[in-house]
Amino acid sequence: EVQLVESGGGLVQPGGSLRLSCAASGFTFSSSALIWVRQAPGKGLEWVSTIYTTITNTYYADSVRGRFTISTDNAKNTLYLQMSSLKTEDTAVYYCVKGAYRYLEVWGQGTLVTVSS
Repeated sequence: EVQLVESGGGLVQPGGSLRLSCAASGFTFSSSALIWVRQAPGKGLEWVSTIYTTITNTYYADSVRGRFTISTDNAKNTLYLQMSSLKTEDTAVYYCVKGAYRYLEVWGQGTLVTVSS
């Protein structure tokens, strides 16, 4: 069974940094599309970032480009999202997702990030 478990969320001040982790199991981690998606309070889902582990290509939403970095540790089957220069509008539940061709296949349970002074 494919499983994704996010961790690392919490409260951080504007301008601060935080690293989210996503522990994966049940699939070939090194040949996958892995995605971060977030949902701010009262709003819809927003795509944040994608990494294709087979070719190590990364993609970012305009709202986070230059501030967030997506990466993997294949030995640990773990996906990361390093967030810096955080803004209040980054407050959201962050989900890691296993992607398939043109759709999102499996979701984690999410971890809450709150950016506030």
